[in-house]
Amino acid sequence: MLLSSLRTSIFCSCRSAGKSFQQSGHHRGPQLRQWLVKRGQSTITVEAGASSSSPAAVPNASTNRTLGRWLLGCSGLVVGAVVLGGVTRLTESGLSMVDWHLVREMRPPQTKAEWEAEFSKYQQFPEFKIMNHDMTLPEFKFIFYMEWGHRMWGRLVGLAYVLPTVYFWRKGYFTRSMKGKVLGLCGFVFFQGLLGWYMVKSGLEDKPESHDIPRVSQYRLSAHLGSALLLYCASLWTGLTMLLPAHKLAETKHITQLRRFAKGTGGLVFLTALSGAFVAGLDAGLVYNSFPKMGERWIPDDLLAFSPALKNVFENPTTVQFDHRILAISTMTAITGLYLFSRRMLLPRRAKVAISLLTAMAYGQVALGISTLLLYVPTPLAAVHQSGSVALLSLAIWVLAELRKMPK
Repeated sequence: MLLSSLRTSIFCSCRSAGKSFQQSGHHRGPQLRQWLVKRGQSTITVEAGASSSSPAAVPNASTNRTLGRWLLGCSGLVVGAVVLGGVTRLTESGLSMVDWHLVREMRPPQTKAEWEAEFSKYQQFPEFKIMNHDMTLPEFKFIFYMEWGHRMWGRLVGLAYVLPTVYFWRKGYFTRSMKGKVLGLCGFVFFQGLLGWYMVKSGLEDKPESHDIPRVSQYRLSAHLGSALLLYCASLWTGLTMLLPAHKLAETKHITQLRRFAKGTGGLVFLTALSGAFVAGLDAGLVYNSFPKMGERWIPDDLLAFSPALKNVFENPTTVQFDHRILAISTMTAITGLYLFSRRMLLPRRAKVAISLLTAMAYGQVALGISTLLLYVPTPLAAVHQSGSVALLSLAIWVLAELRKMPK
């Protein structure tokens, strides 16, 4: 009886508990379903937001660093082209290739018959007839390879600009303003190649009225060098400004004056380097190989030998050398003044280092120029002097990059 009563009471209590659970579940079921729906919607929203923000937006700081390194690499290749072009000029190799083909000339002559055919074409032009009429085939091979190497380096420069531009454009690395800059740089590379051939053509023309040795036009040579230096400066400036953060300089009167002084000095460095092209084009380094006087005089007698007077500035070797001397001394003086003026104000360490290196390079470049002149322009020393002009220009661009204003 006791067990039967206990069993009955447990059964009744379980039934009542089950009914109460069903009733509470019936009332709370809709609330539970609503809570689960809201929970699922919020989870989906969070996941969608996370997925949309996960890819990094381009362009960004990382892509800018990549572009900066690329442009610095391109500017280094341009320096190589300038130096190789100077050596080609010093070894009188620039007129050895009398044809210009974008692709076909990439393969130099291979067989003896091909070399003789190329040599035969060279023999039809003034440089061989007047200067090199006793040249042998091995000697011709040397000057041919010098010019061929210069032209192939130019093609390498073109590929270094164009191919990465296509890749970075497709990847979305360029801002709107950057697209215009890189298109300008690529267009300038093609223009530089065409200008090089236009320069070479001037040395292949017969000039019966002239008794001078065959050489390229000093005007075209200066234009070719000037465009290469502009390409180099634009690439270097853009690369440096993308890699080096701008300093937060106090916009004082002295800082403004220092910036203007640095810009004027940079322009003077560029103009002096460009005047060197006229010196090379006219072989003006081979007249008056003395310093500081030109011969026995400070101002030579034949400084204005040509008429009209303006013609002397570009065509008289004496005047061209005299102008280059004046520009070089003026540049060194301006850089010295920039250094002394910068010592009077508080500048970031990088800017001080750049100005100090610019000053040291200016004095070294003047010493190289004087040595080249006194030793009658030996090819190795003259090549170093020409390279020094690019180094000086590079340091001037660095100084300008360090002193630039903060972007707004």
